[in-house]
Amino acid sequence: MSLIQARNGANAPPTRAGDLVQGTQKTSTKGKVPTGYAEEIAISEQSFRNLHRDVQSQQRAGHKRKRETKGDSSVVHGRGAYKGPWARYEEKGIDSDSGDEVEVEMEVQDGDESGEEVVEYEEDAIAPVPTRGTLAGTGYGDSDSAEKEKTVFEGSQQYDYQGRTYMHVPQDLDVDLTSDFENLNLRCYHPKKQIHAFTPQNGRWKNAHEKALTALRFFPSSGHLLLSAAADGKVKLWDVYHDRELLRSYSGHNKSVVDTDFSPDGTRFLSASYDRQMKVWDTETGACLGRYSTGSTPHVIRWYPDNASGQEFLAGMHDNKIVQFDTRIKPCDGGDKKNPVQEYDHHLGPVNTITFCDENRRFVTTSDDKSLRAWEYNIPVPIKFIAEPYMFPMVASASHPTKPSILMQSSDNTIKVYNTGEKIRQNRKKDFRGHNNAGYRISLDVSPDGGMVCSGDSAGWLVVWDWKTCKMWHKLKASDKGSAVVNVAWHPRESSKVVTGDLDGVVKYWD
Repeated sequence: MSLIQARNGANAPPTRAGDLVQGTQKTSTKGKVPTGYAEEIAISEQSFRNLHRDVQSQQRAGHKRKRETKGDSSVVHGRGAYKGPWARYEEKGIDSDSGDEVEVEMEVQDGDESGEEVVEYEEDAIAPVPTRGTLAGTGYGDSDSAEKEKTVFEGSQQYDYQGRTYMHVPQDLDVDLTSDFENLNLRCYHPKKQIHAFTPQNGRWKNAHEKALTALRFFPSSGHLLLSAAADGKVKLWDVYHDRELLRSYSGHNKSVVDTDFSPDGTRFLSASYDRQMKVWDTETGACLGRYSTGSTPHVIRWYPDNASGQEFLAGMHDNKIVQFDTRIKPCDGGDKKNPVQEYDHHLGPVNTITFCDENRRFVTTSDDKSLRAWEYNIPVPIKFIAEPYMFPMVASASHPTKPSILMQSSDNTIKVYNTGEKIRQNRKKDFRGHNNAGYRISLDVSPDGGMVCSGDSAGWLVVWDWKTCKMWHKLKASDKGSAVVNVAWHPRESSKVVTGDLDGVVKYWD
């Protein structure tokens, strides 16, 4: 038995303070940079250890340390020797600053002819790396995501006398839903009264949804169908004309649906949810055509408008990224397609809006970082960056149908307008005020002729402005209980038909 000094040099004589002090040197000031002076502080090793011990003791305050075992009283020296009340704390190891020497045993290996002693050091116990927790019970597991989606036809008649489904645009109306919009000569007016409230015909629920509305979308071009999404995790399709009944419900998310979007031809639609899943649905059959996830929560989702049948889409994520997916790429493992084909990663906060402009060659995004960025599609470098000290986060957007402009719902209770022509910049002459939206993600929309702007309100109002003068035309009490009206949508073919949705799950139709 012998004593071997610890390897870390804890028992070595402390370095003298005079050896640590260096001459004061003046830093380089070449280029007239005011860098100042830098001095080294002389501190002994013992003083440093005392300070370090004080910091550790403060961090461990309130945590009772355990002592080592007392040992066997029959053993005097070596491993397992009797320590009694003098047993050290378990947190002290071989690199302890106590200065004690560590007792180890010397052994000679049988096959070693040199007779050299082999030293065995007592190493500190290494804590095992904790295993990563599972997603069981959290609602984020995707092991059985293929079996989660289901759809139910809720309408009274699935096919008409010619075998056509609800996807067929009705022709027996006094409104032309099929001709080009340029030939309609439509002039829009503000709505004045409620004409309908969408409710399920089975009578189980009094409102359209059990929880708050999150998105309302009319069928592209014709507007004969209405898609609604809510915090109850369901997406529902409604008939706008005839009986105005619930046609089909889509269930596939176990958390609130954040956003939805129709493909340009309406045959598909996207749904994004807080369960971190983005899914592609067939509007007619209700089948889930694809599942996409990056591990982050999507906040906004948009189809690329140039692909009529829906092939590529963008999603603004909570991790500050805009990701681009291609539905034509098949997964190699049969699971969720988690690898986007493009990432736009320049925002410093969660992305709130995605709006296409300039004949769909560019798109504009806003974020919680109080900035606006413009991008060329497929090029992950912003071509325009707007961030001013007076700007607030912009949480919703809408394109103007006849002008190269984008309307943004700003969190300072205003609607800002940005021109998207040759230069992307704010139009300071247009500023819509008079409503309250702070604290909510309240959507806005523009009438088909571009003459009216409508928005919800946190106090339950439907507010309508004139586009040219920015004057408020009308305010309608759109919520019976005073809940915030968070979703509005103007019918693409009607002059004064607007649909609203509030936090109570109520969907109302106005004219």
